[in-house]
Amino acid sequence: MDLFKLRIGFAIALTALAGAAVAPGAGEGAAIATMALAVLVASAAAGAFNQYVEVDLDRRMSRTRGRAFATGRLAHHRGWPALIAAMVGGATVAAAWRANPACALYTFLGAFFYAVVYTVWLKRRTWMNIVVGGLAGSFAVLAGAASISPAAALAPLPLAFAWILFLWTPPHFWSLAILCREDYERAGVPMLPVVAGDARAARAVLGSALLLALSSLLPLALGMGPIYAAGASIGGLFFVRAARRLAGIAGRGEPREAIRRAARASFHASLVQLALLLVAAIADRIA
Repeated sequence: MDLFKLRIGFAIALTALAGAAVAPGAGEGAAIATMALAVLVASAAAGAFNQYVEVDLDRRMSRTRGRAFATGRLAHHRGWPALIAAMVGGATVAAAWRANPACALYTFLGAFFYAVVYTVWLKRRTWMNIVVGGLAGSFAVLAGAASISPAAALAPLPLAFAWILFLWTPPHFWSLAILCREDYERAGVPMLPVVAGDARAARAVLGSALLLALSSLLPLALGMGPIYAAGASIGGLFFVRAARRLAGIAGRGEPREAIRRAARASFHASLVQLALLLVAAIADRIA
């Protein structure tokens, strides 16, 4: 069901599994599996809460007006926050019971930052919304590492991957925001392209993608091997190439449709980059 944004949830769960893979020490399979499921459920709850709170925005945006609350397919009643809270609570308790309290805390914080910090506190107020909201992905990495042991989450490699996930979110979402700028303007949401224009936002995407690509190589100095090096390098170059094309097209003031096509390509390139990085990290540690 699109209400729970399960595609995002599975990506967050994969992020958590990568956190467990790069953490020092050997984990228990049941604890890691429970952690991944807990992160998925908490992420799904946060996605549902996002749609519950933003029903007014979703009705103004062509990209989101087909969502369940926006169309009325699901009644917008008070039972939903109770169910969402129960999902987050159950996920947190499960992570604490099968792994440890630190894992539970990071699982909760990931959902909290997306649902409350990003959705409620920041999204309608500042273009920095997605920068701070990007911590949700970082907490998924730390939840995965903490499923090995509480101290593992603070080891250099998990912290490096948490930093990488923090850097990934802004250029990923700003690419989408450039693509859908008119939607955000109608909804009155101050995403970066709305307040700064396509050209400046595209330059921010390129700069952020470059920083991300360089930072994704940091784990090589902390013990990651050739499989990870290949995935991180290919993914980083792919994203930077797409972001550079977007910045060039927007900077030249080309027609809006050309900018939208380049923004869509940059958005998809960010997904490819993340998938390559996470799968390569897991494969590198298994090999």
